[in-house]
Amino acid sequence: MAKGPNAFRTISEAADELGVPQHVLRFWETKFSFIRPMKRAGGRRFYRPQDIAVLRGVRALLHDEGLTIKGVQKLHKEQGVRRLIGVGAGEAAPVSPGVQAAVGTGEPARLDAGARDRLGIALDDLTSIKARLDALLEGR
Repeated sequence: MAKGPNAFRTISEAADELGVPQHVLRFWETKFSFIRPMKRAGGRRFYRPQDIAVLRGVRALLHDEGLTIKGVQKLHKEQGVRRLIGVGAGEAAPVSPGVQAAVGTGEPARLDAGARDRLGIALDDLTSIKARLDALLEGR
């Protein structure tokens, strides 16, 4: 029998609903002070519907939008838990200057000529090493 929308969820039910492992939910509790499921005697966690909504927003920001943990913390500090719930409900992810820095621009990094040359040399070295390893493995 399915639970109603206002029923509390166990950690396994919450994890299944959000598509993340249980240990991830426990980890998020350590990183985000605003994630506080109700705990019964023995430490068993129960997630309220609002907890699930907040977790859905955190998941969307971390997994879909590419924010870092610090980016989500900053967003919460700047815009509050309602914004996290909104993102979880499908609203556009917020982009303030501070949060944008935590996300990145989505553009590939622009390299100066010196950095490009150093990367080219490193790639040549790695290609040479791979060829030597392949030759060693063939000689077995």
